[in-house]
Amino acid sequence: MKLQVIMKTLVGLFCICQTSLVSAQKSGPLRLGVAGVTHGHLNEVVVRLDRGDFEVVGVAEANETYLKNNSLRKKLDPSVFYADLEEMLDKTQPEVVVAYGPIYDHLAVVEACAPRGIHVMVEKPLAVNMKHANRMAELARKHNILVLTNYETTWYHTNHEAYRLIKEEDAIGPLHRIEVYDGHQGPFEIRCGKEFTDWLTDPVLNGGGAVIDFGCYGANLVTWLLNGEEPISVYAVLKQIKPDKYPKVDDDATIIVEYPSMTAQIMGSWNWPVGRKDMHIYGRKGYIYQDTPTSMRVYAQRKLDTIQPPKLPEPYNDSFYYLKAAVRKEIQVKPYDLSSLENNLIVVKILESAIESSKTGKPVRW
Repeated sequence: MKLQVIMKTLVGLFCICQTSLVSAQKSGPLRLGVAGVTHGHLNEVVVRLDRGDFEVVGVAEANETYLKNNSLRKKLDPSVFYADLEEMLDKTQPEVVVAYGPIYDHLAVVEACAPRGIHVMVEKPLAVNMKHANRMAELARKHNILVLTNYETTWYHTNHEAYRLIKEEDAIGPLHRIEVYDGHQGPFEIRCGKEFTDWLTDPVLNGGGAVIDFGCYGANLVTWLLNGEEPISVYAVLKQIKPDKYPKVDDDATIIVEYPSMTAQIMGSWNWPVGRKDMHIYGRKGYIYQDTPTSMRVYAQRKLDTIQPPKLPEPYNDSFYYLKAAVRKEIQVKPYDLSSLENNLIVVKILESAIESSKTGKPVRW
């Protein structure tokens, strides 16, 4: 009788410990793995390390030189660094992996993570082509994981205020034209690191040049503003304005995306005199100029106003707050949200169509 009481007590204690462990994981920092360290945006992890909403439990990088020399080394214990991604996943068991390597490698990251039930967030865009993107989507759905895509412009207050004005207030009427401008003077010109530019200027590892690097922003925002509506056709002109610097890829892209009721013009370039990520949205009753992340001009009811929209609330104001909330199921990632798989499948198809159009000189029918 005493033995049965002891056994029941031990079982009860075990259950309490298990419940406490699960509860701690749900309330504690997000267990984060990092796949690749060569992307210039890796600093987004570094500057948030001390914030407390996530902890980096493992870092994987196949290149020995970059594995030993990267910006995370000064912040993390040497034991969390691995040369092999799958070994890192099995030994550290992250909840989610963020990818900071070549766009071509995004598929390999999802192939490693999905069967293990580990969520993935990649830097924009989702994939180098539709073959990769479709395989990633297939794995995500089969293994019920999130595959999110991170864009800087997702966290701009002005973009969300533009969306609200259009969708909730009908401030400028039905849309008929959107013009999106993205880019900078060029990755060499702004002194991106060699570890970054080696693959950023490679047509295989990056999928293209400026058309991929900056064309993706406009495709993402337009798809979101149109609630996932698919285009009728895509026409593009890709140029090499600086072939001496970028001999393998385009450095200037103009993409015209035709929809049943409107036209979008996406201009991504490594030739702007300044860095820019702005957008002009025209409706039948007015227009919205999203000038910066925090300032915009709105012409409505025959009046032009300059607006500083309210700040976005957590977790919608930061990629890692958002990632944690999505993984822990505190929020739902809706279809065609800026980070969603559905939106970014359309983005990759627009970019692939743009590259095809530039080769033929003809529009690509959707």
